[in-house]
Amino acid sequence: MVFPKIRGGFPAAVFFLFFGILAAAAQDVPTRTIADDSGLRAGLMDSWLTDAPGRVLAKGSALYRLPGGDYIEVRSEAGRDEFMVILARGRDGSYPGWIQGSWILTRSMTDGAPLRIRVFLRSDPYTYVQFRPLGDDRSQMDVVLYEGYVVRSLPLAIPFRRLLSAPVEEALAAAEGKFPRRYFDPVPGLYRDITAFTTNVRERLPELSFRDDGAIDENGQYVFIHTLKPQDGTEGVNCSGFAKWIVDGILRPVTGERLSIAPLKEPYGERGSSLTEPYEELRDPFFGLDWTRNLAAAGSRLRSPSFAYLDEIEVRSAHVATVTVREQGLSRLRAYPGFLHNAGYGVEGLHSLLYTLAIDEPGRIYLASVNNEIGPAPRMRQHFHVAVLVPYFTEEGIFRITVFESAEETSFTKFKNRYPGNFVNLVRVPVESSFDP
Repeated sequence: MVFPKIRGGFPAAVFFLFFGILAAAAQDVPTRTIADDSGLRAGLMDSWLTDAPGRVLAKGSALYRLPGGDYIEVRSEAGRDEFMVILARGRDGSYPGWIQGSWILTRSMTDGAPLRIRVFLRSDPYTYVQFRPLGDDRSQMDVVLYEGYVVRSLPLAIPFRRLLSAPVEEALAAAEGKFPRRYFDPVPGLYRDITAFTTNVRERLPELSFRDDGAIDENGQYVFIHTLKPQDGTEGVNCSGFAKWIVDGILRPVTGERLSIAPLKEPYGERGSSLTEPYEELRDPFFGLDWTRNLAAAGSRLRSPSFAYLDEIEVRSAHVATVTVREQGLSRLRAYPGFLHNAGYGVEGLHSLLYTLAIDEPGRIYLASVNNEIGPAPRMRQHFHVAVLVPYFTEEGIFRITVFESAEETSFTKFKNRYPGNFVNLVRVPVESSFDP
């Protein structure tokens, strides 16, 4: 089959334009129906995919049209030790390289050897499938979601050279059921309640101010969490009181009541040891852990008493096994240890973890207790901050994480960058669209 070459020599679009992602993702199709470009790749084998690096890099970009009407810009981009051959799908005249169906081959600048193939199954630069050589007759697959590997180095019984011209679906089929396709096929309609809930919370935020140790009790009065005495002066809530305000807003439309504060401070589950017990009163190291667990238990009981057990409300399993971290200006892969009892998960893998939770558990928000080993001797794990994390997909299919903390909405990027090296314990709360604190 001959693929028409339309024209060449125009620049790629800006890579991370928000509105470009928004418009592109809205046009995504189910992954199984992405137009196949394997015929085009077979035709480009000698001229682009295997030709000498110097000759490939000297070529100008070229535009081709697939039989179904999709346009692909073929171009090269050089790095220091590697270069890329990019088959960039187009949307609205833009070819950034991550539009759904885009295919990228990375080769060695020295000898042109193929190093890896990256395929974007969604119009999202942070989610992709990657293939790498494994000997002469096999390949290996990675699945990357926001710098977290949910699949890493999965052996495939297919030669890497075959992947240069094979349909993407053939490559995925070689994973024999171990490819988690669900992470690339979100259903936006499942998140309408979450979206409405987030909007309702946002509209009520002007009612609140920040006040250290502040919360609203079961009678609607502003009090201090530690003493339960009424606040004087400017009334407000702290990070813990704000999380309670949100959970009250979820429960009150159904129960007609707000939660009492005293029970939320009680120990929940096994935590601590004989070493930390003498410091419970002085340093209250598990306050955030107990507070969020008690809030989540109250929220989950609304659905069913069976959901209120700790192993049901706490996030204790993660599909993320490896994460990309930045150290001294370089990106490195690090093993992600998963759930740590009474600590949760490392912040460095939180973005990827929340993505998987949004897919696997739509309709839930997460109360986060930030913690680390800090303080004067003896150093111990201290739960020192509480936030509400809301992962969801927009109607256009864009992944978002809304963060509510300390009486305001903040960004997930700021939240993550504020706590490098820290841990976050997560408990889940089911939500519907109604909200009235």
